[in-house]
Amino acid sequence: MKPTLRATLRRAAAVAAATGLTASPAAQAAQNDRAEPRPPMVRAAHLERMTIPDIQRAMDRGRFTSQQLTGLYLERIRALNPLLKAVVTVNPDAVAIARDSDRRRRAHGSRGPLEGIPVLLKENMDTADRQPTTAGSTALLRARPRQDAEVVRRLRAAGAVILGKANMTEWANFRDPYAVAGWSAVGGLTRNPYVLDRSAAGSSSGSAAAVAANLATVALGTDTGGSVVDPAAMTSTVGVRPSLGVAGRTGIVPISSRHDTPGPLARNVTDAALTLSVISGPDPADPDTHSAEALPADIGSVLDADALRGKRIGVWRTGHTGVDRDVDRVFEATVRELRAQGATVVEGADVTEPEELLGHLLPALLSEFKHDVNAYLAATPGSHPKSLAGLIAYNEKHRAVERMDWFGQMYFTEAQRNGVGLEDPGYRAHRAAATALARRSIDDVVESKRLDAIVTPTALPAPPVDHQAGEGDTSPFVSTTNSSVAAGYPQISVPAGYTAEGLPLGVTFLGTKASDAALLGYAYAFEQGSQVRRTPRYLPGVG
Repeated sequence: MKPTLRATLRRAAAVAAATGLTASPAAQAAQNDRAEPRPPMVRAAHLERMTIPDIQRAMDRGRFTSQQLTGLYLERIRALNPLLKAVVTVNPDAVAIARDSDRRRRAHGSRGPLEGIPVLLKENMDTADRQPTTAGSTALLRARPRQDAEVVRRLRAAGAVILGKANMTEWANFRDPYAVAGWSAVGGLTRNPYVLDRSAAGSSSGSAAAVAANLATVALGTDTGGSVVDPAAMTSTVGVRPSLGVAGRTGIVPISSRHDTPGPLARNVTDAALTLSVISGPDPADPDTHSAEALPADIGSVLDADALRGKRIGVWRTGHTGVDRDVDRVFEATVRELRAQGATVVEGADVTEPEELLGHLLPALLSEFKHDVNAYLAATPGSHPKSLAGLIAYNEKHRAVERMDWFGQMYFTEAQRNGVGLEDPGYRAHRAAATALARRSIDDVVESKRLDAIVTPTALPAPPVDHQAGEGDTSPFVSTTNSSVAAGYPQISVPAGYTAEGLPLGVTFLGTKASDAALLGYAYAFEQGSQVRRTPRYLPGVG
């Protein structure tokens, strides 16, 4: 190992493994209002064990302030992000926002469950502030959104501190099928905090890695085809892909309005559920949100440690077990835990992806991407390409910085060449068939076996950090997300264990339409009973 990397690892270990970091006195002196009292500083070790309600109680009682909490996270980002490449930008207004939150708390109380809580955003979410929104591409560095994305507006209204933006797979993994998960021209290559030569998956890689490394309380990601749940599984975090329409998509760089959905990543189910409750609700510019069944007003009511008792939980093994020894071991422990919590475990609940699904799905996605990204680019102010054709030309002109030697832009060119209007009968037939096939593949299993939910391993252990999707992939492990995302159904990944080398593994709870609240309850009960998550150690490599 090179001495510089060894020194960096030692520094990371000192900062994170010891978990005794506080905001430095110099930084604190610069950040604090000098006329205000200074309570004891928050410690990172405490935050690993605290939920958002714990943090709120601590701030209400004066144990620490949002400004101190924000300062701590900024310090950790400065120390660890050179190693992880999880955060692209830090919000220059974060400390001021936190200071205002503290003043409001003292004067008027809390505006909502996220008052003063530092949140990272995936870098495809518009903010009308001094941070760029690029989807990882240098083509959008000079884009200037006029207003916050709907989910960002809701976060601010609830009192959250927008801490910064997290790295992502460029264009949310829809530039080319050989893309490197977690790499973007703007942010570099995100590394897994548990084992640094391993991937944090994509495309919400930075959001997952940042939360796992305790660089923020929670983060938002977006999911089009596993982009929240897969990174969650590989970084021992909780990732929630809600039902389509639970949270609005206005102001998020799109792939497909029929798949895209924002969702939270957190270190525990409680924080994920509270964050989802804040970002959910009607979006005036997103018609899917008007027909979505709402979460309960009190999201805490679904977080019941006995939620699994008496429930019928189907086990999906085909295509997932018998592939990796550690995955099998961890999943068997999961099944035992479900039984121990009083669930009836129903074998044979395998979701079989219809053979013809992909044949309908890809043409539909290409047309949706062309339509949606053209609309987004045309409506976004600033000096940048205003169409998909312009993006393709930009990438060709800037081949070096966009690493076109590493992977190309096949999805871009195929969408430009073959994408049709959304009123085209051929497109509408493909989308209708894909949605119907996907829903039937899940609904039939749930109905025939009278299930409350299905559980299955989320993914294999994290591959090497520079692994290119599609390159030499011969694994028989089948996707856990293709049917659920095409159906618009919810899915939650929860930490379930680790490989012998320390790589995280997750299990997925999935269900049918609008089963979000029930799945959150099952995930919470499993988390409380299993208690498997441990903090990352920043190991240099496997073995």
